[in-house]
Amino acid sequence: MRKRGVIVSYKRWEREFFGQKLVIENGKMAKQADGAVVLRYADSVLLTTVNGNEQAVPGTDFLPLTVEYQEKFYAAGKIPGGFLKRESRPSDNAVLSARIIDRPIRPLFPDGMRNEIQVIVTVLSADPDNPPDIWGIMASSLALNISPIPFEGIVAGVQVGYIDGKYVVFPSADELERSELDIVVAGTEFAVAMVEGEAKEVSEEVMVGALEAAHEAIKSLVAFQKEIISEFQIEKWELEIPAAPEGFLESFETLVDRNELSEIMLTPGKKNKDKALKTYRDELIEQFIEKAKERWSEDEIEENMGFVKEFYHDIEKEVMRKRVIEDDVRMDGRKHNEIRPINIELDLLPRAHGSALFTRGETQSLGIVTLGATMDEQIVDTMFEEGSKSFMLHYNFPPFSTGEVKRLRGPGRREIGHGHLAERSLKNIVPNGESFPYTIRVVSEVLESNGSSSMATVCSGSLSLMAAGVPMEKHVAGVAMGMIQEPEKTVVLTDILGNEDHMGDMDFKVTGTRDGITAFQMDVKVSGVSSEIMTKALEQARLARLKILDLMYEAIPEPRKFVSDYAPIIRTINLPYEKIGEIIGPGGKVIKKLSSEYDSTIFIDDERSQAKIVGSNREKLDQLEKVIDAIISEVKPGQLFEGKISRAEAYGFFVEIAPGKTGLLHISKMGASGKDFLREHKVGDTIAVEVAGTDQMGKISLKLEGVEVKEDSKRDNKRPYHRNDRNDRNRGDRNRK
Repeated sequence: MRKRGVIVSYKRWEREFFGQKLVIENGKMAKQADGAVVLRYADSVLLTTVNGNEQAVPGTDFLPLTVEYQEKFYAAGKIPGGFLKRESRPSDNAVLSARIIDRPIRPLFPDGMRNEIQVIVTVLSADPDNPPDIWGIMASSLALNISPIPFEGIVAGVQVGYIDGKYVVFPSADELERSELDIVVAGTEFAVAMVEGEAKEVSEEVMVGALEAAHEAIKSLVAFQKEIISEFQIEKWELEIPAAPEGFLESFETLVDRNELSEIMLTPGKKNKDKALKTYRDELIEQFIEKAKERWSEDEIEENMGFVKEFYHDIEKEVMRKRVIEDDVRMDGRKHNEIRPINIELDLLPRAHGSALFTRGETQSLGIVTLGATMDEQIVDTMFEEGSKSFMLHYNFPPFSTGEVKRLRGPGRREIGHGHLAERSLKNIVPNGESFPYTIRVVSEVLESNGSSSMATVCSGSLSLMAAGVPMEKHVAGVAMGMIQEPEKTVVLTDILGNEDHMGDMDFKVTGTRDGITAFQMDVKVSGVSSEIMTKALEQARLARLKILDLMYEAIPEPRKFVSDYAPIIRTINLPYEKIGEIIGPGGKVIKKLSSEYDSTIFIDDERSQAKIVGSNREKLDQLEKVIDAIISEVKPGQLFEGKISRAEAYGFFVEIAPGKTGLLHISKMGASGKDFLREHKVGDTIAVEVAGTDQMGKISLKLEGVEVKEDSKRDNKRPYHRNDRNDRNRGDRNRK
């Protein structure tokens, strides 16, 4: 095993997996890191490094692990957008990738380890058909295992799709477009540890089958890692896990009445329960300090009081789990499969385009929908994507939701992760821009939290979308599930509390419609979760989801027929491709004029050959729609227009009925009082006209709307008399002579 500053020999391993070549290298790059590997799969290349401090961080009660995922635009042959032209803060995609790597490796560090550890995954080359982020799990596992940092396991991750009834490991980008499932699964050779992904309303049976297929693939990657690790002589750090003096905790335990603690846990209300448990703990500590003075000094007691608090927490965990296993009674008195009371309110915010307050127990999410135009789409500029995004969901978790005092900052990794899960849950049910031309933003303000706030976000989001008039065919609901696993029994918990998440063995969230699953996220803290347990858990989640959906359909059974009066009005007009230039005009003259006259914004989509017109005045948009229709279509007799007089002559008016289209309203087509009409109007006036006909040259003849005139085909087909005609004719005669 090499120490820092010692040159290590270069090693390389190569194997084919899932139709592509996988190459692992060590000893070429980043040799001063505690552990470093370069992983290449197809054309994706990752450099993964790990470093740590051999001394534990004093005073910490958690593992100070940070995982960073660095997207480099050069990896995809791109230059970053923006003014600086360099990578700055991590994108949402980088944050989500870091979370996917962090979640399966964090539980594999030794219990009680308090050393600062940093894992950095840098993307050097990015293959869009073989995205590198999932391979960061295996690369991190290898780098940790060949480093001196204590790490107790080998983990890998795979992506799974479901295409034409078959599971596909690491599907290509084209295959994912056709896939009913897109999940990332991580695990060891013994069990699945993490799942994250979305689906198009697949059944629970399909989901279980995907997990089984993923685990088989993971086993092959773990076996390959074992071969690599066996070639290293690894000397791990000797961890010094602090411990209390002998007899110290045992002395405290004699004071704890587990039956009394069990009853205190049933105190109604999160804040009241937390206060009662803390009061009981503090009373025990006071008694213990007086008793401990007989054996230990005050300094020894103070130094080791942190162990007492941790031990008390372990006793709480033991009591909670035992009561669930033996009595089927949870911390709020529910049985294992019961859902907390649900309350739904709609339209709380008068100016929002849609709003819904979803309350489940002591978890509350206020969902707000804003409808925007094309200009409001989110610009996407990542290693793989350039374009825009018309549906987005943002999740906010203010400190007051848990009764805490914290500084308000931008969204953290947790907020980004929860918002992404809720967005994936809804995005395949929300209509696309073809059928609903709005940009849609959903915001979830978590106002109270005691577990399952991300699932409350899915519910409030679905309700507020229907309240906003977004034409969703179905509601989507979500529920968070937990598990207590003891040697004698395993119990799956429905709609878990925050404490049950913390003290349980599994946290998984399932969202979907009445017809199937739309998103799934799972983190397992123990090994040995069998397919039978997973099948049972998913079925229990399905039944809970159906109950929640019933309440949501009672609140609002279908989308509102119309969007809010405060939402922008958007019309979509299909254009003949050859007419797009006429709408825009030379130098954008026509489109600017139309936008100004009708107080609207016009977007031209060349790819779809469409125009989107956006405004707030329905009458003006109706008029604009007629004008655009007049520009792109051949005028027909009987069509009505609000035209503007562009030129006045003795014999009538020339009226612009659309940009670039002008017709003659002859005095004979103004009715009996045509002369009066001619005197009373001037250039710039808007008048209502009707198309009377067109001649062979395409010239348009108009008449006043509602006026009956005698048809005179000879007059219509002749060129209108002009005072200069005689002079022109005479000049022509003289020239011929």
